[in-house]
Amino acid sequence: MAITNFIGEFECKLDAKGRLMLPSNLRKQLDPSAQERFVMNRGFEKCLVLYPKNDWEYISAEVNKLNQYVKKNREFIRYFYRGASELGLDVTGRILFPKRMLDYAGVAKDVVLFAYGNRIEIWDAATYHGLLTDEPDEFAKLAEEVMGRSSENQDENGVS
Repeated sequence: MAITNFIGEFECKLDAKGRLMLPSNLRKQLDPSAQERFVMNRGFEKCLVLYPKNDWEYISAEVNKLNQYVKKNREFIRYFYRGASELGLDVTGRILFPKRMLDYAGVAKDVVLFAYGNRIEIWDAATYHGLLTDEPDEFAKLAEEVMGRSSENQDENGVS
């Protein structure tokens, strides 16, 4: 199974009905097996995450392998799937986002699409830019903690 490998950051606007024109550079990166179908759910921070349908099926299969007799797993599964919605592009290349999801992320009109790996994060533009203003002082330390050690010498918390 091919996994999408998106890359890019795109500033966009929602129209009055909550539709977004998917940038052509992102559309070109879509695997044809996605058939221009997506699944949106809530991100780990106050953003939305859009997955190509074929990648969502792979992720969903992994989540569904979790032991549901473990309370933490059930809590994660519920939160992960909460609000998940299947979406598709209309004939003009727009996606209509559910209002409840836009409200969750505080998205009104100006948005940033941050595409990486198999996902596209959808951020309110002001929130996204505010999030990244703290980057310069702490990014080097974070990079060292996350990437600076070999994975063989780390425990599950990334500590050697």
